[in-house]
Order: sequence, then C-alpha cells, then structure tokens
Amino acid sequence: MKIIADENMPYVQELFGELGQVELVNGRTLTPEMVKDADVLLVRSVTYVDESLLALNHHIKFIGSATIGTDHIDINYLNYRKISFANAPGCNATAVGEFAFIAMLELANRFGAILKDKVVGIIGAGNTGSALAKCLQAYGVEVLLHDPLIETLDPREFVSLDELIDRANVISLHVPITKSGVHKTWYLFDEDRLNRLKVNTWLLNCCRGEVIDNQALIKVKSTRPDLKVVLDVWEGEPKPMETLIPFVEFATPHIAGYSLEGKARGTFMLYQALMETLCMQADKDMFALLPSFSIEQVLLAGELSEKSLLQLCRFVYDLRDDDEVFRTKMFEDPAKKGLINLSNDNSFDLMRKNHKHRREFSALMLANSGQCEVNWLLNLGFSGVGR
Repeated sequence: MKIIADENMPYVQELFGELGQVELVNGRTLTPEMVKDADVLLVRSVTYVDESLLALNHHIKFIGSATIGTDHIDINYLNYRKISFANAPGCNATAVGEFAFIAMLELANRFGAILKDKVVGIIGAGNTGSALAKCLQAYGVEVLLHDPLIETLDPREFVSLDELIDRANVISLHVPITKSGVHKTWYLFDEDRLNRLKVNTWLLNCCRGEVIDNQALIKVKSTRPDLKVVLDVWEGEPKPMETLIPFVEFATPHIAGYSLEGKARGTFMLYQALMETLCMQADKDMFALLPSFSIEQVLLAGELSEKSLLQLCRFVYDLRDDDEVFRTKMFEDPAKKGLINLSNDNSFDLMRKNHKHRREFSALMLANSGQCEVNWLLNLGFSGVGR
C-alpha cells in the first residue's frame, strides 16, 4: 500500500508506517503525477482534492484531511468515485480556543485593560468557537454566541449578529468560509460592518482570511486606530496583503491550531478512520507519541491576578514569539527599507512548516499550595491541580 501524506502532518510514519510505504510531500504543490500510484492520500487545507488532482489515479481507496473544514475537498466527486473520505472535526479546536484566549490576555496586558471586564462575542459556535467559550467562561468572562446554522438545534443562548456587534467589546471569528447563501461568510466583515464596531473593539480572526475584507480593514484601520486586530489568517494566503500587517496587533501565519496535541490528534483521527475502512483494529495510542512537557510542574502559591494568569499561559505558549518571527520575516532584508513581497517567496508556508509546535494547557501540570481556588484552572484546561 502506498501512502502519500503532507510533510507537515506529524506522526504519519509512526501511525501508518506498518500499513505500507509512506511518502511525504509538499501539500501545496501536489500534482496528479505525484498521486497517481497512491492507495491513501493524507492532506491538509492547502491541498485541493478534486477530479483534476485524481485524474491519473484509478485505484485510490482512502483520502483523509487532517482539518475541520472540507471546503478544499470535492466531496461529490469522491462520492461519485466511491472513495472513502474522512476529516478531523475538532482535532485542533482546543488549540484554536486557547490561542484566541491567550491573544485576548495579551491585548488586555498591552493596553491596560481587564479581560474579565469585557463582553466577548463569538461568531461561529462549532468546535473552535465552543473551545474559546469554554476558556472564557472558566475565567468568568461574559460570552455572546452567534451561529444561525446551529442555534435552532443547540440549547445554548444565541444572539443576532447585529446584537453581538452592538454589545461586544471583543469579537472572535470561528466560521467556515461560504461564498453564497443567506448566511454566507465571505466578507462577513465588510467595510460597513467594520465601521459599525464599537469604539475600542478587539477583532480576532482565527478561521479563514476572507471572512474579513482585508482591503476594507486597511481602510478602516487607517482612520480608526481604536480598533485592535489579531489575525492568524489572511486573505489570499499564502500571499497576504503585506500593507495590512502594520495595522495588526498580533500577526501569525495560520498557526492558531498548531499545537502538538492538535496536529497529532488530526493525524490520529485519520489513522482510526483508515483502520475502520480497512476493517482492521486500531492498536496505536496517540498520547504515547507525545513527548513530555519541558516544565514538569508549577506550584501555585496564591490567587492568580490576570497578569499572573497570562504569565502562566506563556509557559505553555508565548504568542509574542510567533508575532515577532512573522514581522521579522517581513523585514528580513533591511536594504529594501520596506516590506518583502511574499508573492515572490515561500515565507508564509516556511513559517508554518518551521513552526515550533506549542503545547496545550493540558500539558502543564499544576500543584496547589492550598492558598487559591483552582477549579476554574481545571475548567480552563490545565492538568493536575491539587494539593
């Protein structure tokens, strides 16, 4: 069995190696010739799988995408070909939720605000939006949810988009990209909606770049410095609008979901799905693959202030590091005295490929001296809180 997999998926050899020959490839440059002999194809969101990619392959059995979304997969064509397909919904939800939560703590620290005093609106209440809501509610932050696609089936309380914009001090985007229909998300935040944001609103996008009209964002930010923006995703990836970056408080190259646990979980979910397709027993353990965390334990000696909470989160993931790398890559040639045009190199993808995988809160073991209330830290996701 020949298994072709994106080179940025971790633990492929460990999980799939016993099933056949594993070949790792650049997912963004995959061609029909490269996959013509594949029995199994494992991709991420950078690979569009359709009839043209599979034109030379007449025997492929299984295609897996280690992603939540499937907008890069022609599901109808796979069904027509009777090719088994699996994706990995929720695999990186915790990572994205924690990324957005940490970004909010960083913004609060930078601008002398208190996150707990904010009202946070979450647009898209699926896996990643719910993971963020879990963090915020554990910390005691008021949360507003908007998701017209699930609100009639979900017992949680939802608000309209207009109400969310009117009430929220912080807005975080967690929707798939859809280009048509009543609830399309393409340019959901156009110039009009961006201008309607309350004074001093924080806007975070960790889903798809085109949910915000990036040209409109440049225009609005030019006249409204009160708006604070965090972008992990960019219109036109992997060629973001470099003129937008100076207007962004924290800028990263689509790595919000890049925790080691999240990426391993995505690969592992595909392994489980393939084993089921092959009617074989899945006998691997995902957690056995993960390395020990670099910090064995943190002792809590008293109640945590918001600044102390941020310091604790930084043990697990320091967002400032990725922001600095992103900006450094953009200015890496001082002789140009300006921004490097990412359309002429692979900076964006290289940053993703070389990203040092962070861990999730659960990797950090906390010990309690008995001087503080710790249940909320458990609910936030940290492990081992006790005396």
